[in-house]
Amino acid sequence: MLHTGVFLRIRHGARALLLILVATESVTLGAQENVPASLSLAEAMEIAQRNNPTYLQTQNDERLADWDVRQAYGALLPTASANSGVSWQGAGAQQIGGLTLGDLGIGAQPNYYFSNYSLNFNYSLNWAKVKAPAQAKAQRGATLAQIRIAASNLVSQVTGAYVEVLRQQEAVRLAQQQLENNQFNLRLAQGQLEVGSVTPIDVGLAEIQVGRSEVGVLQSSNSLETARMRLLQQMGVRVDQQVELATGFTLSEPAWDLGDLTAIALAQNPTLEARRRSKESAEIGVSSARSAYYPSVSINTGLSGFARQASSTDFQVAQAQGQIAGAVAQCQSTNDLYSRLADPLPAMDCSRFVFTDAQRQAIAGNNSAFPFGYESSPTSVSLSLSIPIFQGLSRQRNLEAARLQRDDLAQQVREQELGLQADLSIGLANVRTAYQSALLEERNRILAQQQLLLARERYQLGAITFVELIDAQTLFAQADRDQIIAVFAYHDTVNSLEALVGAPLRN
Repeated sequence: MLHTGVFLRIRHGARALLLILVATESVTLGAQENVPASLSLAEAMEIAQRNNPTYLQTQNDERLADWDVRQAYGALLPTASANSGVSWQGAGAQQIGGLTLGDLGIGAQPNYYFSNYSLNFNYSLNWAKVKAPAQAKAQRGATLAQIRIAASNLVSQVTGAYVEVLRQQEAVRLAQQQLENNQFNLRLAQGQLEVGSVTPIDVGLAEIQVGRSEVGVLQSSNSLETARMRLLQQMGVRVDQQVELATGFTLSEPAWDLGDLTAIALAQNPTLEARRRSKESAEIGVSSARSAYYPSVSINTGLSGFARQASSTDFQVAQAQGQIAGAVAQCQSTNDLYSRLADPLPAMDCSRFVFTDAQRQAIAGNNSAFPFGYESSPTSVSLSLSIPIFQGLSRQRNLEAARLQRDDLAQQVREQELGLQADLSIGLANVRTAYQSALLEERNRILAQQQLLLARERYQLGAITFVELIDAQTLFAQADRDQIIAVFAYHDTVNSLEALVGAPLRN
């Protein structure tokens, strides 16, 4: 069983963690942009471009594409590197083959400290590097076209969400109108019941119709709230904000010319532009693939230095003294040989071989190089020319692959152009059909409204039953809904046509 004190501490800790998470979430959401109370479509577009996460992710690709271009130009410049290091070697007798310096009469070496530096410069050039900036620019153009595609999709999505809110507002208006009509019918049936013209059955049917209308209003209001939150979601802002839409869409006869729309779409459609940019990059890729047949040039040069210092000069002094002693012994041996000749030669002065304090001080002075007393190595420059002769048919394969990729992209561009022309023809026909359908549905709505008014008059006169009145009311409600559906179907087809053209068509 959990102790009460422990339980309270856990509960308080969980509560504190919850408060921290809520505060963090509030800070995150609070950083988002507030939406004006009266929101136009243009304002919704601007806010979405600043806040929509998907669009911003795609927009970030532009910076990487810019750096790819800079990197391609940077590859044409020489490369340079600098290196430096220190090392240590412990004391001991040095091995030379099977002997040690101790065997030769030389003592063990002291500790040694080493330091070095090097500066290296390299420049290499081939045809692929020469073509790399042009290819990087073409790829950046393709990236910018992809960003335009994302922007076009964002415009279409925000416009669609905006229109959906307007559609749901009309649905709420129709539901409330239906409720008012059914309430009027209920009052009408109650009045007829009071004068004895109808039975209570008519009043009961009217009350049922009112109840159904109330459910319709509730559901329509929920759909409107859902559409509003989806719009705010597409804009990339908090969905708990209340907004009123300020832009209305009117039903106007489509007067666009198919040839003009086709010309605009072929020049501005973002998907087509992206395909063309990719084809340009592939064409440069063919030229780069040919670079495997061309020679490459490389130039290398550098500077380097080395420093060494012993922990003690006793070893160097002993070496120098050993060399002096060896020179004296050699001198004495030579003089002894000279004296044994039939005609003796004059003896050499062996006293000139002596280890002096000046030599000792020189050894000590030369042992202070670590870490920056470098001795420079000789400068060298190398030039190499590489000419590829045979590489196992890999060059031919890569060149053919680059050509096929270019040809495939050329066919994709042609396919996109043909598809765009067909889609524009179909889209414009759909807009015209939707416009005519909206006009016909408006006429049907007027006729259904006239029939409803006539049915109410006849019901008051007792010429028809309440069921027939409900039928007339249902017919008018359906005609009203069909007219709204047709109007917004027109706006949807225009939105789709604008996405194909790549430019707005409505003022």
